[in-house]
Amino acid sequence: MKMIKNTLLVLALGTGLAHAGDVLATVNGTNVTVEDAERFIRAANPQQPMTYSTLSEKDKKTITDRLVERVLFIEAAKKAEVEKDEAYQKALKIAKDELLINQWMKKQYEATVVSESEAKEFYEKNSAQFQKPAQVKARHILLKKDEEGAKKIITELKALKGDALKEKFIALAKEKSEGPSGPKGGDLGFFGPKQMVPAFDKAVFALEKGTITTEPVKTQFGYHVIYLEDKKDASTVPYEQVKAQIIQNLKQTQFREMLEKSAKELRSKATVTMEEVKKKSK
Repeated sequence: MKMIKNTLLVLALGTGLAHAGDVLATVNGTNVTVEDAERFIRAANPQQPMTYSTLSEKDKKTITDRLVERVLFIEAAKKAEVEKDEAYQKALKIAKDELLINQWMKKQYEATVVSESEAKEFYEKNSAQFQKPAQVKARHILLKKDEEGAKKIITELKALKGDALKEKFIALAKEKSEGPSGPKGGDLGFFGPKQMVPAFDKAVFALEKGTITTEPVKTQFGYHVIYLEDKKDASTVPYEQVKAQIIQNLKQTQFREMLEKSAKELRSKATVTMEEVKKKSK
């Protein structure tokens, strides 16, 4: 595991060891717990949600060993009276200030409340953001260089309708299509506007469900015979499906606005003197 290759990564984070929970080891009277291991994992891999219980026995032991080392390093640093060093005191003040700001911001964010009515109003006023474009489900038969061959396929299919047309199209796609979708009966799945090359896009969205193109559609890939299997009209995503995301976005916006307002108010009441930094002459 990448997260346990660098022991100093978590050692430098400055998180204290807990004395409660399931104990993994005891080092000179100090408990190393599952909670410590969870904190180690979160710090080393913030983008990968993992828990101690999901790790292999080997990785569990490795993490426990690193945490034991951490306790021993802390003891060694205290014995060496590192806490009295000027550099340590400066770093400690910076860390405490950052923690203070972070905790204050966390409280401000938690105090920011977005009501149901605010979220609903945003949804109604910004309905365009929640539109799902029309989609089509199509199949195609691709002949890379044979336009006449594509025309013959259309001639063979044009008298058919319904299931007979679909079944014959799939069979011909498997037999003759030179595109990667050929073995799947030319199936392209559902897709929206502008996801295909322009000529193909224009032709497929002009079709009625259950019909084929009456002429080969030429693109840089060759000549296509297209069959429109299904179509979904444009629709609006229901409010309940996007409600949580709207509330979160509004909360973040209000939080940023609150910070900007607070900064201006605090600055207006403070004595701030801007000093010009002079460049040292060479």
